[in-house]
Amino acid sequence: MAMVNMSSSSCAFLRPLNQSTNLPISFHYSKPSSSFVKTKTTTIKTFSCKLKSHTSCQTKLTNQENPNIKLSSSSETQLYSINPLPLLIFAALPGAGTVKSLFGPFVELVQSWNLPGWLVHWGHPGNMAVVLFAMGGYGTYLGFRIRFSDDMDEKAMAKDLHPKLLAGMFFFFALGATGGVTALLTSDKPIFESPHAVTGLIGLSLLTIQTILPSLFEGNPSLRNVHGILGSSIMTLFVVHAALGLQLGLSF
Repeated sequence: MAMVNMSSSSCAFLRPLNQSTNLPISFHYSKPSSSFVKTKTTTIKTFSCKLKSHTSCQTKLTNQENPNIKLSSSSETQLYSINPLPLLIFAALPGAGTVKSLFGPFVELVQSWNLPGWLVHWGHPGNMAVVLFAMGGYGTYLGFRIRFSDDMDEKAMAKDLHPKLLAGMFFFFALGATGGVTALLTSDKPIFESPHAVTGLIGLSLLTIQTILPSLFEGNPSLRNVHGILGSSIMTLFVVHAALGLQLGLSF
């Protein structure tokens, strides 16, 4: 009788050596021991753990052997805000002291009138708001009508009134600045140390350029577009200027 042992790792079948003998063939199966199965399972788990640890160890060794290699990291986006406050360097210039000395007698005169506090405090903002929205707003509207209106009579009226209104706005803004300085000095406040003062100086400078541009239209017609864009930008700037003035007025 031939005997064959079968295990988990191998299995063999033997044919009888002499088929004519018709001898029965028996197979004996040998069940693997539990210790063998546990050993195999433990070996597989150990191999898996070693494979994972090998990957992490390889990464560590790569960093140690090549310290110049930097692993990729998520990039950070930093947003930097632009603050107009550095422009307040004007306050450190000698001009602030000069303006105070020039306005000194007028400030004393205003204080001697014993005007109501609310009038001194809010007189300048009220007047400038009327000039900005009445003269400046309507003057800007007429400027657009000059460009886009098909009515010749309306265009002629706008061309006559538009420069007068904007010239008046420039004059009253420049004159009103003295009222703002007076209001600040009567309250013992600095005159050039606020964003409201900075935007006012920039706005008056741009208005000066805007006033000069129409005299150059004949030689360079393309400046009409520059005049329109600059005018709209100046009006936007003065709206911001008004908001900063309201904030300044509420601060003291």
